[in-house]
Amino acid sequence: MRVGIIGLLHESNTFIAEKTTLEHFQQDILLTGQAMRERLAGTVHEMGGFFAGLERESIEAVPVFAARAVPFGPVKTEVFRQLLERMQTELAAAGPLDGILVAPHGATVCESIRDADGYWLAELRTQVGDSMPVIGTLDAHANLSQQMVDATNALIAYRTNPHLDQFDRGIEAAQLMAQTLRGEVRPVQYAEFPRLAINIERQMTSEPQLAILYATADASLEKTGVLSNSILLGFPYADVEEMGSAVVVVTNDDLQLAKKEARGLANQMWQQRDQLDGQFISMNDAVEQTAGQEGPVCLLDMGDNVGGGSPGDSTHLIHVIKQSGIPSALACIFDPQSVQQAVNAGEGATIEMSIGGKTDELHGTPLSDTYTVQGIYEGRFTDTQTRHGGITHYDQGRGAVVQSSDGRLTVLLTSKRTPPFSLVQLTSCDLNPPAFQVIVAKGVNAPVAAYAPVCSSLIRVNSPGCTTADMKQLAFEHRRKPMFPFEDCEYE
Repeated sequence: MRVGIIGLLHESNTFIAEKTTLEHFQQDILLTGQAMRERLAGTVHEMGGFFAGLERESIEAVPVFAARAVPFGPVKTEVFRQLLERMQTELAAAGPLDGILVAPHGATVCESIRDADGYWLAELRTQVGDSMPVIGTLDAHANLSQQMVDATNALIAYRTNPHLDQFDRGIEAAQLMAQTLRGEVRPVQYAEFPRLAINIERQMTSEPQLAILYATADASLEKTGVLSNSILLGFPYADVEEMGSAVVVVTNDDLQLAKKEARGLANQMWQQRDQLDGQFISMNDAVEQTAGQEGPVCLLDMGDNVGGGSPGDSTHLIHVIKQSGIPSALACIFDPQSVQQAVNAGEGATIEMSIGGKTDELHGTPLSDTYTVQGIYEGRFTDTQTRHGGITHYDQGRGAVVQSSDGRLTVLLTSKRTPPFSLVQLTSCDLNPPAFQVIVAKGVNAPVAAYAPVCSSLIRVNSPGCTTADMKQLAFEHRRKPMFPFEDCEYE
């Protein structure tokens, strides 16, 4: 048997004016055929799980197409069309297939097609026909649509945030595909869409408000006939009709059971809705909380969450830190212009610089000071541990470490936007995290896997920006109404 592998992953923030281009995909993953196997087989990504799972089942894995870009604005229409055409061409050339494993993100938005994942999955279904099994994985932050469900036989979402189980979910999807092809099961699925958006600040799956929900989901898996279930946390920075949380349950040829289990899980989510609403700490209060604590304390800059598509150059929180008198703080800022300035000056030089705050007024004003260039780095590094996003090899572009004139602020400047998923981002640039009282990580939950082992505490900070945790500050035009927590409403 031969099973094709297709992936198209992008988390699209529609509150960003700039668009995601083909170059963004080329900088991360844009591969076909054997190049996919060489890059992705053996990784902890779900597509790595596809390869490994199919091999365990003695099924030939046929790599077809894979595209991924770092979260940013909506994908340009012509780029999305190019990606689909290449996917369809490669699929047509792949030869006879018995099934297809797919890896959509679930929160991809094209500037002209809001449900981009539903669209490309429906196009795939049209190309392969109704009889071929199509089984896929989803990011836990997917904004699930009925179109995604209708186009596939089974969808399986990550069960952890930070995302540490992508490989396992890829294995699970491959095993389900094998069982389906052998005629052992006939997967059917049902999705439930409560009028609820779980706040990003509440989306760490190991914390009590979600742990109890996942415990119920795990118990449901023990029931005869239930093959899989998934909780979709939702991605609040996509202004689409599907924005919000959802549940999908896959059973063995029992749609009524799938419907019952999905509704039960979604109803529990609804009953817990107050616990899933955001609990915010202001920048000033967060900085005050670090006083007297054993360092380092990690301040999670939620308004400039690079993993949610933000620019990575916000200075709001760092200005507050500078004014507070904290003795030693470390932050990473995307600023190619300042990197070049530091490179031109050279290591050891002391120069006037205006760092960060270059994207727009929403993300603060530059940090102007005299800085000493402590080091210049090429920016490539590898993390041997499983981290959020299934990424082990990184390239943050050429970078520079600079220190402010009073010695209290150290900044790692990068020339590529890089989410803070790995502590090696810092240590590869000769930075020693335990040496700082405060470390700023531009994220919400994703950095926790990397930073928790070395930080005495982590504080989520309600900072402004295009990834603000306060969803009520975002100018939605297309979301469902009414919806909690925006409006008071009933479950149905």
